[in-house]
Amino acid sequence: MARVSLVIPAYNEEMRIVSTLQAVLALDAFEQILVVNDGSTDHTSYQAKQLGVEVLEVDKNRGKGGAMNYSLPYIKGDVVVFLDADLGDSAAEVQKVMAPVLAGHADLAIAAFPPAKKKGGFGLVKKTAARAIKKAGDMQVNAPLSGQRVMTRDVLEAVTPFNEAYGVELGMTIRALRQGFRVVEVPTNMTHNETGRDLSGFIHRGKQFVDVLKVVWLEKRRK
Repeated sequence: MARVSLVIPAYNEEMRIVSTLQAVLALDAFEQILVVNDGSTDHTSYQAKQLGVEVLEVDKNRGKGGAMNYSLPYIKGDVVVFLDADLGDSAAEVQKVMAPVLAGHADLAIAAFPPAKKKGGFGLVKKTAARAIKKAGDMQVNAPLSGQRVMTRDVLEAVTPFNEAYGVELGMTIRALRQGFRVVEVPTNMTHNETGRDLSGFIHRGKQFVDVLKVVWLEKRRK
């Protein structure tokens, strides 16, 4: 039976990390759970340790891709799961995403979320990422930037080191498709903190857009 490692990068998620971890711990599906505390300035690390999971302490905030790269030497599993820290109870939906990989039907599975409850951006970042994936592997995706992913060890080794910051998921998908791995999207009822059409939301999406463009450019050069 495959050993499954779960990696959760976390930055200032003290309000959500407990419910997220409780949800995945209740599944009893993971040989290893790693929380990567990405230089948080709140009690994220303390809250995770209270639940008995292993916490990797990053000396300073490296961004999501940097935190994921930091975890690589510690991952033991044959199958690797990456989840965001803010999923709360809906993290239990990861079982749906794990199923095709554990059954041998896919090498990389990506969680697709239901429609957002509040208005966010205007879809530019998502469309740019989806076009890049379509061009790289002729795959139409609905959730090109979803951070909820399950992969085999072979995929992990083929797509790392990850791109930094918000471009990590896009780069991962492009590399996996180019190398002939089977990639699927799995509909879920996962939810997380949504950004709206306020200043902080637009700043967040602006950073995403810049990182996505960087990845598109870098992956073109990797051909």
